[in-house]
Amino acid sequence: MVSLMEHGAGHGRYAGRRHSAALRAGDCSGRPAYSLLDALVDRVAPCPWHASAGSRAPLDPVAEDAAPPALYTAEERRRRDQTPWTAVQGFLAPIQFVVFLVSLGLVLHYLSTGSDYDLAAGSVVVKTLVLYAIMVTGSIWEKKVFDRYLFAPAFYWEDVFSMLVLGLHTLYLVALWTGDLSGTPLMLLALAAYATYVVNAGQFLLKLRAARLQESARQRTALTGAV
Repeated sequence: MVSLMEHGAGHGRYAGRRHSAALRAGDCSGRPAYSLLDALVDRVAPCPWHASAGSRAPLDPVAEDAAPPALYTAEERRRRDQTPWTAVQGFLAPIQFVVFLVSLGLVLHYLSTGSDYDLAAGSVVVKTLVLYAIMVTGSIWEKKVFDRYLFAPAFYWEDVFSMLVLGLHTLYLVALWTGDLSGTPLMLLALAAYATYVVNAGQFLLKLRAARLQESARQRTALTGAV
């Protein structure tokens, strides 16, 4: 029994050293996944380091001083990891993207053929409703993490551009409801709204990728200091 326990303990120490070495080398597979959003960002913007990377070059003090501030404080990170609204955002974001792709295809199909107008127009309505859902739940998430519903410093410009996205999608609904626009002009308005959505989605992905890299760097620094 003692021999088995010693073997298990030795194996645990060996695994711990492998885990620490992987993180010091920049292996992102050693870090814990903290949300569905993180998994989504990892698909779009994977970690730039590899497990086979060599020893890390000495850090440049000037570069360290010029590093951007962390996206989350320790308390904000804790709240982000604990709130269920993080998972809600991670669930809705890919759904909205799939709806966007389907609707974009239908809109382009109408513009190129002149057929299936009702289907294309209805798909943009569905996309707008999903956008409203993610905007409302995103505001709740921001309140839970940053204690404000909109324009938290960490996501200020992303929220500002989101207002343009929301405005153009809403303008589409108004134009469709009132009949002020129809046919090609209405579909062109939908494309303008979709263009802003793509830009805004890119903003959020880049910001979340930066947060993921900061988290990896923080873990490596903590492990390096502990060794």
